[in-house]
Amino acid sequence: ATPEGGADVDPAQLFAGKKVVMFSLPGAFTPTCSQKHLPGYVKELAQLKAKGVDIVACLSVNDAWVMKAWAEQHDALGKIVMLADGQALFTKALGIEIEIPGLGVRSKRALFTFENGTVKSVDVEAPGKFEVSGVEACMTKL
Repeated sequence: ATPEGGADVDPAQLFAGKKVVMFSLPGAFTPTCSQKHLPGYVKELAQLKAKGVDIVACLSVNDAWVMKAWAEQHDALGKIVMLADGQALFTKALGIEIEIPGLGVRSKRALFTFENGTVKSVDVEAPGKFEVSGVEACMTKL
């Protein structure tokens, strides 16, 4: 999601040569995602940058317009790279898809770190948990 709406992005190109933190979550505007997950990363963005992080990205199976509206609501637009994965293609490629009754295919809550395009760590939450993918857990990895 961009200030203009959406643009196709190749994560491999976007992440090349950079230190990236990417957190994934089940959906924009959902309770834990909106109360804890995204706001935590927005709040600690300066600290993450101080630890050498070039990009903080949020991956969700939502369309670009939903991700843009959600980013605007949480002061994340232009700060956190909002990766709208409407068809769950990237989510499935990462192997973190989950079928949630009433919502369909979504992303598991997880934390990925990349350096120069290489995955350095992957932490996937147990169902219903919020322990290894939040900003506090992320800070201990850097």
